[in-house]
Amino acid sequence: MANKQPLNIVKMKKMKADGIPLSMVTAYDYPSASLAEEAGVDMILVGDSLGNVVLGYDSTLPVTIDDMVYHTRSVVRGAGHTFIVADMPFMTYHGSSDSTLDNVKRLMQDGHAHAVKMEGGREICTAVETIVKAGVPVLGHIGLTPQSVNQIGGYRIQGKDEADATRLLEDAKALEKAGAFGVVLELVTEEVARFISEQLSIPTIGIGAGRYVDGQVLVFHDLFKYASPYRDKRFVKTYGDIGTIVRDGISQYVHDVKSRSFPDETHVFTADDQVVENLYGKGKEKVGRV
Repeated sequence: MANKQPLNIVKMKKMKADGIPLSMVTAYDYPSASLAEEAGVDMILVGDSLGNVVLGYDSTLPVTIDDMVYHTRSVVRGAGHTFIVADMPFMTYHGSSDSTLDNVKRLMQDGHAHAVKMEGGREICTAVETIVKAGVPVLGHIGLTPQSVNQIGGYRIQGKDEADATRLLEDAKALEKAGAFGVVLELVTEEVARFISEQLSIPTIGIGAGRYVDGQVLVFHDLFKYASPYRDKRFVKTYGDIGTIVRDGISQYVHDVKSRSFPDETHVFTADDQVVENLYGKGKEKVGRV
């Protein structure tokens, strides 16, 4: 992908105006990022969802800024020609402006991200403004916000009543005003997501938000059922079953090792006759020689 030019926030806004959907996928390491770039994805999100799908936590809350820097750096090495957004993890942008900017600085300078993503609406707009003024693009995230899962009462669909729809619209507009270049809408009813998208000049990127947003994002591990056990999700379309392939492959490997059918003659390296003679004495044939 040497000739690929990364998107920028100006191009993304034009794509929205031209009705061209944005494609985004999460990635957490070098090989998945490389494959995503080769496949032509527009943007990669190094999501704090790595807490669930890579680190084995039951939520995103334990993910640290060190985790995000480490994984972002790996992704950038694998996808150097793609626009990469890194999540700001739990409680890294709710303190002072200085502490928030220190965490942003780590993701940008140490992780080499192109932008950061932050969960929340009007309550985080001061932080968004501060970061944008520092020259860092910010992607907003409203609807289901996993970092606030304990406060919102679980993984519930958002925008099911008029009050909730109004709240989401006001949050989206506030994020736009604060300088966000786009907004992720997660698990939002299709009608509300569509209306929000029509009201904003910046792109909306949906995950479980229906057909009428400006782009879509899915988790790499959901795309390919790369988990055990894997739990099907209504808003996800899967494009392969890596989990089963990997499990079956390792199972076959274990069988081959136990039965001594691996390695066979095609997998070994042989020494010169003189080496064998020196090791075992004259008349000793090479291993495997008939």
